[in-house]
Amino acid sequence: MVDTNTKSISLNSLGIKNATVRYQLTSSELHEETLKKEQGVASSLGAIAVNTGEFTGRSPMDRFIVKDSITEDKVWWSNINIPFNADKFDKLYDKVVDYLSEKEIFVRDCYACADENYKLNIRIVNEYPWSNMFAYNMFLRPTEEALKDFSPEWTVINAPGFMADAEADGTRQHNFAILNFTKKIALIGGTGYTGEIKKGIFSALNFILPVYKNTLPMHCSANVGKDGDTAIFFGLSGTGKTTLSTDPNRSLIGDDEHGWTAENTVFNFEGGCYAKVINLSQEQEPEIFAAIKKGAILENVVMDDKGVVDFADTSITQNTRVSYPIYHIDNIQQPSIGKNPKNIFFLTADAFGVLPPISKLTPAQAAYHFISGYTAKVAGTETGVTEPVPSFSACFGAPFMPLHPTKYAEMLSTKMQESGVNVWLVNTGWSGGKYGVGRRMPLKYTRAMITAVLNGDLSDYTYENYHIHSVFGVAQPRKCPGVPAELLSPRSTWNNDKAYYDTAFKLSNAFRNNFKQFEENATEEIRRGGPQRYAH
Repeated sequence: MVDTNTKSISLNSLGIKNATVRYQLTSSELHEETLKKEQGVASSLGAIAVNTGEFTGRSPMDRFIVKDSITEDKVWWSNINIPFNADKFDKLYDKVVDYLSEKEIFVRDCYACADENYKLNIRIVNEYPWSNMFAYNMFLRPTEEALKDFSPEWTVINAPGFMADAEADGTRQHNFAILNFTKKIALIGGTGYTGEIKKGIFSALNFILPVYKNTLPMHCSANVGKDGDTAIFFGLSGTGKTTLSTDPNRSLIGDDEHGWTAENTVFNFEGGCYAKVINLSQEQEPEIFAAIKKGAILENVVMDDKGVVDFADTSITQNTRVSYPIYHIDNIQQPSIGKNPKNIFFLTADAFGVLPPISKLTPAQAAYHFISGYTAKVAGTETGVTEPVPSFSACFGAPFMPLHPTKYAEMLSTKMQESGVNVWLVNTGWSGGKYGVGRRMPLKYTRAMITAVLNGDLSDYTYENYHIHSVFGVAQPRKCPGVPAELLSPRSTWNNDKAYYDTAFKLSNAFRNNFKQFEENATEEIRRGGPQRYAH
């Protein structure tokens, strides 16, 4: 039991001895602690700005899962799910808690999963106050009454200042994020990037929910309309999940991580949003811009001496972020649960500029594209990337998926059939040519296409209204309210048929080559859901 009046708690059971524990501090208190310790700076918008240090993004090659009796036969062991020795974990854990002993530690009790039937109680132990403030923003916040009898099921121990000895500790290098399903611990060290905290619990739920709860975990955003229809937006970072689900005419359920239950409801895992802010503008994304105020945390942005943020400056990283509690958005669903999913959108930023800006998928195509999880890297995002490069992440979230991707795809296919949901592929990337030649699809047109789907304006699936793409086989609408007709056909925007088809076949081949790793576990119907033609 916790005494919430004195806000004190013992960490002896975790092996952390003689620590000065700062328990359940408010967001404002953590904001002030960060300033006092000179670990952050107040921006002109009121949000605190921090620098996460060496790591400004996740480090997927340093993410491990302890291989034991629970995980050995269930986890899809790969270069994504890297096994870690249980004895090595215990020794490394002892080193980390010894490192945290006698320090000032920030502790937060919170939970994941907005649906009471799936709630996961979590204790977060942080070395830094701003990491604990991130946990306040991103996880669900118990009431004072609930804290009196709070019993954590999972524990996250986060020690950015602890550096592992790779040779002695069994890690790849000095940073690590390790899940132990037997001990129900996420152990994170050597990195200040806060995303490792939330993605650790997301990865745990991606195992727990399908294995034990018959619930599909999804790397997606979701919102609900006034008639109760839920829309789901899958997509990798930078494809528009947060932007497109934050709609003033629909209530936001959440922007990143959800579960789809056997009862056909969708619930948010989180209590906040973690949005990219590269090139953010008040005009284009007013709801997100307005959420950047006191209580929010800006990560790795560049500011002038008056605290004014230059959102276009990527000199620290392309992956500039803001974390804020979901109540910073005005129009939210309370509690964060939706019913009756009617439309699913797969978002991709196609830097080759060959996919239609919107197209309707058959069930087989939906399964194929879900397993594929395509987007593209553009020049400048990584060292050595000088032209668009296809990037595939199974289930639009492979780095967080402990089971084989076909397991999640089978669950999604079943739920699609049961609910009669429509699935759409939306290209938020380039039009009129590849990156460097064409231009990014204007956000106003992508929003118009999404709105048209939600309003039922694209529901007449006849030859008169749809054209089947000759390479990818998807059905692209010939017209859409609020969108110039010429934009709906990617080929016509190029004004060069040969160059278009050469590029389209190049991407088609990349899809097919990537899918070879899944063919053995996929049905013939799903295999035929992909592009069928090779370039000559």
